[in-house]
Amino acid sequence: MTLIAPTLQAFFTDRLITERNASPETIASYRDTMRLLLSYAHDHTGKAPHELDIDDLDATLIGAFLSHLETSRGNSVRTRNNRLAAIHSLYRYAALRHPEHAQTIARVIAIPSKRHRHEDISYLDLAEIKALLTAPDKSRWLGRRDHALLLTMIQTGVRVSELTALRLRDVSLATTAAHIRVMGKGRKRRAVTLTHETAAVLREWLNERQGQPDDPLFPTRQGGTLSRDAIAWLTANHAAAAAAGCPSLTAKHVTPHVLRHTNAMLLKANGVDIATIALWLGHESITTTQIYQHADPALKEAAIARLAPLGAKPGRYRPTDQLLAFLEAL
Repeated sequence: MTLIAPTLQAFFTDRLITERNASPETIASYRDTMRLLLSYAHDHTGKAPHELDIDDLDATLIGAFLSHLETSRGNSVRTRNNRLAAIHSLYRYAALRHPEHAQTIARVIAIPSKRHRHEDISYLDLAEIKALLTAPDKSRWLGRRDHALLLTMIQTGVRVSELTALRLRDVSLATTAAHIRVMGKGRKRRAVTLTHETAAVLREWLNERQGQPDDPLFPTRQGGTLSRDAIAWLTANHAAAAAAGCPSLTAKHVTPHVLRHTNAMLLKANGVDIATIALWLGHESITTTQIYQHADPALKEAAIARLAPLGAKPGRYRPTDQLLAFLEAL
């Protein structure tokens, strides 16, 4: 029997931190997964987390834990799959250290991700964008900060984690190639070009903001770093205010990620190809960016318009066999 504790500790210190140089966000996500799993195992085995053996955390318990996430905690399938990915990573590491538990480990690794329905992409149209950007009260310091922040999110499409990490040193407002330098997923840096409009707004904001190079670009009133929750709150708050003059916003749950989708759809509407959009957004794979192809109804209408008439006559298919009729009815 082998305790899970030393393997789990080595997984974080040796594999994630030392070997993979994982980002703080990845480490935090994996940490939360393991805390939830160990707490669940403790409740169902009666053993304290440090007393748990690898065989205690077998495929049966892991499967029950994943079901618990969806049914009891109300997590989405996407969250369930993210938790499973963290567990798989731990067990692949454990397989190298503990071949005596190969059977248990193999069965856990064999647990598949759950397929789920991809929700439609939510994004803002031009009228909604303008309404949102006019919502902050620019006669106040917080309003000017929020206006600059929202405009930066919409025009650059940065992730909220990338936005919170922006520092004054990351902004370059050279007249020929204004841009911000972003640290993305996997510690990959990229430069995102700014439009003249956004550069002008940020130039005014920086003149008012002042501060040192390592200070956050969009700080709290006390000068600290805005949290992800704070940015989500102010985005939703300004969207609610904007809905008074733009009723279509009441039907949309406006989040920082919706503003990221909005940027991608603006690029797509202006003829930017998917490969360039993937680089712009910092996607590791172009597959992730393909969702914007499916979300653009104009592309589908253009494709239909290019199709020649097929000469098909209207009518409904009627199966000629009882077995075929049964299959058709499924």
